[in-house]
Amino acid sequence: MSVTKPDNKVSIEVVIEFLHQLQDQICQALENSDGQAKFVEDNWKRPGGGGGRTRVMTNGAVIEQGGVNFSHVFGDQMPASATAHRPELEGRSWQACGVSLVIHPNNPHIPTSHANVRFFIAEKEGEAPVWWFGGGFDLTPFYPVEQDVIHWHQTAFDICKPFGEKVYSDYKKWCDEYFYLKHRDETRGVGGLFFDDLNQWGFDKSFEFMQTVGLGFIDAYVPIVERNKSTEYSEAQRQFQLYRRGRYVEFNLVFDRGTLFGLQTGGRTESILMSMPPLARWEYNFQPAEDSLEANLYQRYLKPQDWLSLEN
Repeated sequence: MSVTKPDNKVSIEVVIEFLHQLQDQICQALENSDGQAKFVEDNWKRPGGGGGRTRVMTNGAVIEQGGVNFSHVFGDQMPASATAHRPELEGRSWQACGVSLVIHPNNPHIPTSHANVRFFIAEKEGEAPVWWFGGGFDLTPFYPVEQDVIHWHQTAFDICKPFGEKVYSDYKKWCDEYFYLKHRDETRGVGGLFFDDLNQWGFDKSFEFMQTVGLGFIDAYVPIVERNKSTEYSEAQRQFQLYRRGRYVEFNLVFDRGTLFGLQTGGRTESILMSMPPLARWEYNFQPAEDSLEANLYQRYLKPQDWLSLEN
């Protein structure tokens, strides 16, 4: 994949060019892995400015429902969700673009996964633009396989290493802290990478990192899908998957800043809530059986830890 090099000039056009290509490449990789279903594209426009192309796959051989969305939206005034944390953005016009995806597989032995890469810029005549990159990816297993979790984090480590010795540890920690359900006192899954407000490296290097994270999702996730898609499962395991999907819903509707930003900026609701699973359930005071695979998820995997140290 190649895009025109911006020579450290802040350019949303070159970011959009890359994001279009990234959406295409991720969709193709997931279609190849599913082997049956195809993504259906839905182009939309935002009344306040901008639009996007939503791509959704349903009822696949592997993927029960998944979406890979591109959006580019803009406006004259920032929403409250942005200016509350960044008061310097008040009175500026803004643009935001990104690719966001969530994959909900059929098989409980394949983790749900989320990834997002994005760029934001706010401008005001006579002043320097305020801009940053953000993104990351995280993994939400139901019946975790240690090898898969190590592979996921090793891929994240390899992505970060050329950009600095502490980048992986810092962005892993940020991911563990961000994808945390305070009211449940548990992480959403086994983490990955999360970064935001990235501009301190300058445009070129920051953009390069965003590209590497976006493309790295394919290398991180597809091998896990391939290793587990033929694993047999029981109806009880399917029901546990649906129960744990409820946690995913809780996080996205209660804590996720991207969901809040999209709704407050008048984004397309169907595309924003594409991240919801097609089926989920809740059960009062569920307690996993002692020494069960379900208990192992809670006791070992829903706690931040150094997964790469397990290889030593």
